[in-house]
Amino acid sequence: MDNKTKVGIVGTGFIATGVAHMIMQSNDFELSWMFTRRPIDSIDAPSIPKMQLTNSLNQFIDDSDIVFECSGDAIHAAEVIFEVAKTQKKIVTINSEFHVTAGSYFSRRGVYLTEADGDQPGCLARLDQEVRGMGFQPLAYVNLKGFLNPDPTFEEMTYWSEKQKLALSQVVSFTDGTKLQIEQSFVANGLGATIAKEGMIGATISKLEDLDYLVDAAREKNAPISEYLLCPGSSPGVLIVADNPIADLCPGYLPFSRLRTTEDKAYILLRPYHLVHLESLNTLRRVVNDDAILLNNSVSPRITVGAVAKKTMNPGEKIKHGAGGFDVRGKAVEIRHHPDAVPVCLLRNTPVIRHVAPGQLITFDDVDLAQNRALECYLDSLTDYSVTEIST
Repeated sequence: MDNKTKVGIVGTGFIATGVAHMIMQSNDFELSWMFTRRPIDSIDAPSIPKMQLTNSLNQFIDDSDIVFECSGDAIHAAEVIFEVAKTQKKIVTINSEFHVTAGSYFSRRGVYLTEADGDQPGCLARLDQEVRGMGFQPLAYVNLKGFLNPDPTFEEMTYWSEKQKLALSQVVSFTDGTKLQIEQSFVANGLGATIAKEGMIGATISKLEDLDYLVDAAREKNAPISEYLLCPGSSPGVLIVADNPIADLCPGYLPFSRLRTTEDKAYILLRPYHLVHLESLNTLRRVVNDDAILLNNSVSPRITVGAVAKKTMNPGEKIKHGAGGFDVRGKAVEIRHHPDAVPVCLLRNTPVIRHVAPGQLITFDDVDLAQNRALECYLDSLTDYSVTEIST
């Protein structure tokens, strides 16, 4: 096919490599470059031609029609996307960490920036479009999980990192709940929802029908809520709990009645999978067709993901990793209540300057935070709140 759309990918990890494979096998796209900070000779990805790896950001941007950012690194992504945005090229992501930290800065400035289908936030956004088109009114956007351990050990996580061939920080973030707190905060901001409580409810259930408590929580908040639930043995997908007054007119109709919650308070619409990079080309094709964005962090985010200490930390110690480390875990909180909470994704080799107790939410006064583009972008999103000064 002539005139293929050239897609440049930021990253060389699991998702980036998967997206590259999809692009190289397609008839309408071609891979321009994969941008990496690592020495090219150090990258072990036999299925990706070394000749398509580059350390030159300018070359990468110049030779790409669309940029696909999937590094999983909020700080790095903010720097790259800032440069890409200058060219007015369209940007697609699979990077919730970036969006909840810095994404609103770009949304406020009209940058075409969208999360892709495939990961849970994109899947929830696409399901939201589908169910609203059928007259459903969402009450809860839910991320399904089978297992969490808020305090995993280094030995456990090293074992699973090697077994699953994923970075240690990724495995930790998945296991201790930081990743889902990030994803569901992103969903709340992007889809106009809120959270029922700090850190979300996170109930454990045995049947997916047992979701009346989510209906009650949403009605109490008078807004849809973003949530997760643990359901051992359930599919690793997403679901939306919703009202539908038209469906209510046919209470005995079997397809409708099978979707009901236990006490018939609402309907459950399940998407029993999320296939990450396998779904990415669906988004890219919509971008080429100038479709509206699927999901961003909104111009006025309400939820951030703060960092909660897992252990005692004293002045002089460093928080090695925020998202995916053994010092802190992420927790969804409302910005209006915690404007001084440090976003968990900004913590990286960050010196602690005040005593921090286990369970404490880290504030800007507790750490010596490095200046970078992601921090600047996050502070820009705080202008809607009564924050006169933040120490950085």
